[in-house]
Amino acid sequence: MPSQQGSPTVRRLRLGQELRLLRERRKLTGAKAAGELGWSPSKVSRIESAKTMPSAEDVQAMAKLYRIEGDKLDELISLLRDADQRGWWEDYEDSLPEEYTRFLGLEAEAVFQRNWEPQAVPGLLQTEEYAREVILATRGIARITHSGVRSRVEARLDRQRRVLRKPDPAQLSVVLDEAALTRRFGEPSVMREQMEHLLEVSMLPHVSVHVLTLDALHPVNTGAFIHLKFAAFDDVVYLEQLYTAHFVEDLERVAGYETAFDHIRSESLDEDESRVLIQRKAMQWRR
Repeated sequence: MPSQQGSPTVRRLRLGQELRLLRERRKLTGAKAAGELGWSPSKVSRIESAKTMPSAEDVQAMAKLYRIEGDKLDELISLLRDADQRGWWEDYEDSLPEEYTRFLGLEAEAVFQRNWEPQAVPGLLQTEEYAREVILATRGIARITHSGVRSRVEARLDRQRRVLRKPDPAQLSVVLDEAALTRRFGEPSVMREQMEHLLEVSMLPHVSVHVLTLDALHPVNTGAFIHLKFAAFDDVVYLEQLYTAHFVEDLERVAGYETAFDHIRSESLDEDESRVLIQRKAMQWRR
């Protein structure tokens, strides 16, 4: 994949992962490698976990210690160069939480995305007015400024263009609780427009939308989550809360979320039935 189409966040994670694997193949602990390099153990750990961007000199020093040269060294340097590029989401760093910008960087290279949302229409499927009302709903708690609200709305719309409308987009599977279609954000006209937009987006070939009705069995008691699947990287689950967010990267737990999503979807309406229900909700919001 050309570097300009990839995500620097994912490149950074892959670089750290590669350096950790190379160290382990030499039977070196992080502390032992740090001692040989004259670094602190925390520096090695932060580079491998992608919390610190290494310099070219750092990568070359680690490669020399691990006896890496030729094509493999070139690959590491190429990953470093790509990881140092600027992602589109960085234009909004001042107004978005750090965890969310990391999520956007990961999402940019996902090939499949599963999203369960029990409370509101997911950000990728929101209209501009609905997005503004959702953000305003937490403004007094999260202390978001007027400019912050505007910037977050712009970031959400930019995200939609780059994820849903890009060439060869990722597959997106969304399950919405019926409550998300009836909980009002803004005026009824905002909700009506949102329902109509949801119908339109659900027709895209790479998007599937299912609705879990209020009278359906609810097999899993969990809040909203997004499961990202990558072509050459381990899956990640993103969990967002009021003041913070975190990532689930343990493979067993990630698999649990995948199973949970499949259970929820199995109890939901199929795509055509879901569109009928969404259309009915749109007509109700005309009253």
